[in-house]
Amino acid sequence: MENSYHADFMVNRPSWSNALRQYRRDVYVLFVDVSFLVAMWLLVTYAWHSPERGELLFLTVPWWFMLLAASGAAGLWQSFGLSPGMKLLGRRLVDTRTDSAVSATVRRLARASLVLLSPLLLFPVLATAKYTAWHDRLLGFVTVSAAECPEPRRAWFRRSWAVGVLLLAAAALAVSVIITRVDLVKLFTEFDNTAGIRKQIAHPNWGIFAEGGQLLVVTLFMAFMATLFGIVVAVPLSFLAARNLAEGIIGRSAYTVIRGLLSILRSIQPFIWVIIFVVWVKPANAPMAGVLALFIHSVADLTKLYAERLESIDAGPVEAIRATGANRFQVILYGIIPQIINPYMSFTIYRLDINVRMSTLVGMVGGGGIGQRLLQEMRVNDYSDAVVLMILIMIAVWAMDTLSARLRERIETGSSKPALASYAKRLKTRITSRGNGEGWRGLF
Repeated sequence: MENSYHADFMVNRPSWSNALRQYRRDVYVLFVDVSFLVAMWLLVTYAWHSPERGELLFLTVPWWFMLLAASGAAGLWQSFGLSPGMKLLGRRLVDTRTDSAVSATVRRLARASLVLLSPLLLFPVLATAKYTAWHDRLLGFVTVSAAECPEPRRAWFRRSWAVGVLLLAAAALAVSVIITRVDLVKLFTEFDNTAGIRKQIAHPNWGIFAEGGQLLVVTLFMAFMATLFGIVVAVPLSFLAARNLAEGIIGRSAYTVIRGLLSILRSIQPFIWVIIFVVWVKPANAPMAGVLALFIHSVADLTKLYAERLESIDAGPVEAIRATGANRFQVILYGIIPQIINPYMSFTIYRLDINVRMSTLVGMVGGGGIGQRLLQEMRVNDYSDAVVLMILIMIAVWAMDTLSARLRERIETGSSKPALASYAKRLKTRITSRGNGEGWRGLF
């Protein structure tokens, strides 16, 4: 019996996803352009008015008027030039009516006014599962991908989007100078204010060297313990925080909760955590408070780095081992861990380097160690003692930076590839000989 097909059986049927994707494409362009113009409006308004009034003044007109004006300007920009949204999202406007009786300028002006109605096109999209930019079709325009519309080469200052970005950057720079009150003249004309500090720095008190060395040891061990405890917690958490390993409702729920919690913990700086823990464990245990503060931040940071490395592993060895009948533990042990051990070590050393630097700053807010003593000396303007402590800190940071760079270089250029190649060869042999009854014997 012959199969019969209708004439358009190969034509893609309209779908909600395709219609919404095409609709979002044009709305995103409008959103980017409006956001760009609103940002420039606010910056220019502040730079023009705030210095006169001495207050933070970003808006001198109703917000709805600014939004409406920015939308109209975005429509004009899209119709007569290449806007930042079109450049960013790779869209171009093409005129399909070159022989129209109505001039192109009039049609472009009409299109600029109708672009404001683009958000209303959501209703016909929901009703018909089709998206048609009726204002473009009515006026003889069509938006296409940038790859379909090659542009003539022009100098950057003749491109409207480049000029717009340059103007926005200039406005942001002007506002930044006004807000921060940067005055480079004072940097050179008021250098004599530091004469007392320079005099004390030139005569360091080396009698504090031994005590500073003891405090530096405390600081280094704070960083070491925080990193060690962070590894113990972050490694198992990373397997729960990796998207590609989250299976089932429980796995996806754990992934969502852990990722959200890590984002919250990572957004709170160690300086805040150490203040909390100093109150918790009492000021007498200040180094413990510093360890706990660095530990919290290390767990959040390392888990994120570890999980992202897990998400980028090669799925080939994992699928090969799973296909031979290995259980989940064996897949992780022999398919995943060989791929992540070196990156995990590199991330850990990098985090230890960060903790060594951070432990000094944590100590300055009550976390103990050399940082706390340094802050005490600076509060009483005793820079002859403070400079010795700073020299010790610089030596420790330099030594740790050099050591971590060497270790990471050794890890990244280590001999892991031959070992993995040998293991892959053994794995292939066991897979092909599994039918002979050998199974997994000798592989694990």
